Amino acid sequence: VLASALIGKETANFEFPMFTKFGERREILLNATTRRGPSDEVIGVIGVGQDITQIREITKEQERVADDLSRLIESANAPIFGVDLAGCVTEWNRKAAEISRFTAKETMGKNLVQNFIEPDYRKSVEEVLQDALGGKETANFEFVLKSKFGRTFTVLLNATTRRDGKGNITGVVGVGQDITELNQVLAESKRVADDLTRLIDTANAPIFGIDASGNVTEWNAKASSLLGYSKEEAMGRNLVQRFITEEFKASVDEVLAMALIGRETANFEFPMFTKFGERREILLNATTRRGPNDEVIGVIGVGQDITQIREITKEQERVADDLSRLIESANAPIFGVDLQGMVTEWNQKAAEISGYPKEQAMGKNLVQNFIQPDYKNSVSVVLKNALTGNETANFEFVLKSKHGDAFTVLLNATTRRDAKGNVTGVVGVGQDITELNQALAESKRVADDLTRLIDTANAPIFGIDTAGKVTED
Repeated sequence: VLASALIGKETANFEFPMFTKFGERREILLNATTRRGPSDEVIGVIGVGQDITQIREITKEQERVADDLSRLIESANAPIFGVDLAGCVTEWNRKAAEISRFTAKETMGKNLVQNFIEPDYRKSVEEVLQDALGGKETANFEFVLKSKFGRTFTVLLNATTRRDGKGNITGVVGVGQDITELNQVLAESKRVADDLTRLIDTANAPIFGIDASGNVTEWNAKASSLLGYSKEEAMGRNLVQRFITEEFKASVDEVLAMALIGRETANFEFPMFTKFGERREILLNATTRRGPNDEVIGVIGVGQDITQIREITKEQERVADDLSRLIESANAPIFGVDLQGMVTEWNQKAAEISGYPKEQAMGKNLVQNFIQPDYKNSVSVVLKNALTGNETANFEFVLKSKHGDAFTVLLNATTRRDAKGNVTGVVGVGQDITELNQALAESKRVADDLTRLIDTANAPIFGIDTAGKVTED
């Protein structure tokens, strides 16, 4: 794509994945445009991208829903058929085949009215289908369907307009019901509706609903307990004007307005204030509410009280900030490396003893740039072990300074992990033991000299311990 753009052949809507610094995959939609100089010569390419990761996730979900809907239509315990703009059959589910005795293969592509409707009902059924093809849907239309063997079935039909992704009418879907079972189905539908109402009211999440004017139509028990306003106090009031703080009225109103035209919003975060003035952080999914004819009648908002999560997050950020300052100001050299061994931490003490400021160390390979040659292999082994979770304590190695000085460091190499427990690198907390080793060497030299002096002296020398036992002879 880039090579083509470099010869003037531009590309629009090229889709490809990119990965973030932290390994997350992002789906990008790219326009690659040729960049030209003052003499119209090609000097490069400009890529204008769009992050369509969420769109792709939504598309997959829509495909899943469409697949579920296809299976639902096929396996539904109700006769379902579809016709195209010419009135020819495009859907004929198993239940329709069962009651009519015509298989889907026998019906597909044939005119529904002329082949499967009793003559007395053909005109009225034709009118219902034509209305639906004009966007005027019909509910509870009764007609008689004839079976392959002459038996007739009275069907109660809902004729629904079928649209493509652009909203263009492509046909009609008819969902029927054998009227003999109508009362049972209505009773079951009422039970489901009651269950949904109880579910909304008893859910352990604040749920509210508004009508097309923004006035509250749903206000469940959790919303009442969280915000302190009873259902009676909330119902009929304008949600934004009554319950949203001034600072966020515009943004919340925009989210609700978008949902009222079918554009739903997920994970919208905003504050609400309780009746007693306490601030609660809410994470909201705003879902379009539709009527029986698919018209928008309002919005259902399912929220989550994330006040405590936000407090925990702030505390974690504070702890992380404290830790960063502790690392930076510690009186011990501390460094960190990533999975490739590149420096990600380099505190003041490390800079002081090495002579390399933080800016010169960050992003460089620790072993190749800052470890004495004799110790490179062993330090690499220690870091690799830590990257697999095998930590090392009191490992001694020599660090070389910018000015050629060598410093002996006693190191603890600790595995660094992210919030999910994945290894992200290593943190090394060291101790400069250069002077200590020199002092120990000097002490050993003096001790050795004293031992030789005692042993070779031209005079009898003996020593005893606190119990009077001889220790030197």
